[in-house]
Amino acid sequence: MTEITSQQVLRSLEAVNLPDGKPLAFSGLVSDIFVTDGKIYFSLTVPGGDAKAFEPVRQAAAKAAEAIPGARQAFVTLTADKPASPQRPGPRAEPRKPEQAAKPDIPGIGSIIAVASGKGGVGKSTTSVNLALGLAAEGLKVGLLDADIYGPSIPRLFGLSGRPMQGPGRTILPMEKFGLKVMSIGFLVDEGTAVIWRGPMVQSALMQMLREVAWGELDVLVVDMPPGTGDAQLTMAQQVPLAGSVVVSTPQDLALIDARKAIAMFNKVSVPVLGIVENMSTFICPDCGATHNIFGHGGAKAEADKIGVPFLGEVPLAIDIREKSDAGTPVVVDEPGGPHAAAYRSIAKAVLDGLNTRTRTAPSIVFD
Repeated sequence: MTEITSQQVLRSLEAVNLPDGKPLAFSGLVSDIFVTDGKIYFSLTVPGGDAKAFEPVRQAAAKAAEAIPGARQAFVTLTADKPASPQRPGPRAEPRKPEQAAKPDIPGIGSIIAVASGKGGVGKSTTSVNLALGLAAEGLKVGLLDADIYGPSIPRLFGLSGRPMQGPGRTILPMEKFGLKVMSIGFLVDEGTAVIWRGPMVQSALMQMLREVAWGELDVLVVDMPPGTGDAQLTMAQQVPLAGSVVVSTPQDLALIDARKAIAMFNKVSVPVLGIVENMSTFICPDCGATHNIFGHGGAKAEADKIGVPFLGEVPLAIDIREKSDAGTPVVVDEPGGPHAAAYRSIAKAVLDGLNTRTRTAPSIVFD
């Protein structure tokens, strides 16, 4: 089957008109167009105050793109940048704070938690998976969103493959495993395909996976954030009603430097930091039983104490965790009675304590 081209998509949009009657295809509002396996992705960048007026345009654009022969589904998202409000001069003028009310809730989802790190390679995705499973072990309905567009790890960590089904309306049905509902760009793009998207496309895909997935009723949605503090992180922090964030770091100073940047980002956008997890904290030799602090030990706890955020716990550098993660059977479900699963469940309880303290939706997630 011949792959659909960007030019074909643009030609299909010539029949879609803007609110002022002009053709969408020539408006300059259409982002880069990405097509893979019959799925079409693009966003429409519109004035911040006109998002509601452009919703019919978004729907018409998706319908037009899906009418292209060979098209399976079109993912179209509105991207709206709000202009900065002018401040009146004078001593009473105060910097404008991020408006939490401007972030619409996700229907059916009680609390959304972002799991982040300032850099890659610290075990953030493994922590996200086992944290989500630890929350589910407390009797909660839990979902997991893989927000790492460029390097999705969740499909491999869950041993999941295949494509999601289309749900009612224009929604996507999440995949399910181990009692969790799971969504990742890795389900929509082949594992060996490099995702080469600019910021608007990343933002479009994230909002699509978050707001147009049939999550159903969830107590908690865990979001595995990409490493760093770029477009994807800011999109989630500024446009999603995050109840809190969890920052993962290894103990050494080099990783903690970047963890501080992630914490600073969340502070700037008024997202509560629920705490820090120290991953790869110690290594216990399986042959002799000796403890080795390969990356140091206690650095994350010292940092948490220094900046005044909770220390959620530590997870060792363990062969079992790595092997079970690679096999798609996370340690919390494969060895629920083991010490490593206990460490993740303890972290999950600490996160719930933080949510119960900081969010108004706490009664729905209280645990014994």
